[in-house]
Amino acid sequence: MSTATAPAAASGATTSLTMAQALNTALRDAMREDPTVLVMGEDVGTLGGVFRITDGLAAEFGADRCLDTPLAEAGILGSAVGMAMYGLRPVVELQFDAFAYPAFEQLLSHVAKMRNRTAGRLPLPITIRIPYGGGIGGVEHHSDSSEAYYAHTPGLHVLTPATVADGYGMLRAAIASDDPVVFLEPKRLYWSKDEITPGPVEPIGRAVVRRQGTSATLLTYGPSLPVCLEAAEVARAEGWDLAVVDLRSLTPFDDETVTAAVRATGRAVVVHEATGFGGPGAEIAARVTERCFHHLAAPVLRVTGFDIPYPPPMLERHHLPGVDRILDAVARLQWEQ
Repeated sequence: MSTATAPAAASGATTSLTMAQALNTALRDAMREDPTVLVMGEDVGTLGGVFRITDGLAAEFGADRCLDTPLAEAGILGSAVGMAMYGLRPVVELQFDAFAYPAFEQLLSHVAKMRNRTAGRLPLPITIRIPYGGGIGGVEHHSDSSEAYYAHTPGLHVLTPATVADGYGMLRAAIASDDPVVFLEPKRLYWSKDEITPGPVEPIGRAVVRRQGTSATLLTYGPSLPVCLEAAEVARAEGWDLAVVDLRSLTPFDDETVTAAVRATGRAVVVHEATGFGGPGAEIAARVTERCFHHLAAPVLRVTGFDIPYPPPMLERHHLPGVDRILDAVARLQWEQ
């Protein structure tokens, strides 16, 4: 897949793009507007990235601003820390979700803590792009949902887009942030396509209600959003009217939007690909229960990946949350009074 021929997405102009092209356009626009923005990672230069998200950037901006790096994730992120300390705004690509783990010590010990360590005097405006999640038939180390590790780490923003428009707008917001951002890109949505109108950068940390409903509220993010929207359409045949909330930001978390959506229906299901035990859904369910207890007609339920290492490609359709599992949970909500 190449993004080099993607239509230009000028501000205010409506353009049809894939999410991969929207991310590419966001990087290009940020680099054009701010000479301190640079891109670095494995194969991001000449190749344009394994998913071609950085296609054409090296040709336009040169090897000094679109850098191919060695296969050393800790070194990539450690170098980005030094760059950010000296006034640059590096955008780091860690090629796959499970390839990012060697960089975790840098992330935990330095990226997440530097601003607090220096009493706010030294921010680290680093954006860490990580393709994540399943649904592409990937083998082990290519389909992890590792968002809980990052969301558990104070000092980081953790964002994940689920629409083409958010791919552009949220990446622009991440790059503009003076705080470090872990930007999780759902691999299975890279080829989704939609029309977008690039506009002002939205603030980080706001959820969006993608579908209004009265029977129950589905809380989800990233690769699970299209599945939840499909489940909401299928649920009509059962007489259920499901609301769907796209969280977009795991940290900071939008309690206001989530609480209002759950109180309106009295029932909630959290849906994500990550494992259930200790996953983001556990924290979300706890927050919803604490804030909506007297409005709930049933316990908050979770539909997640199973508590196992990611399975072989032939089994991933059983592992990932699907429409049937989501509707089974909604059915349980109707009886657990």
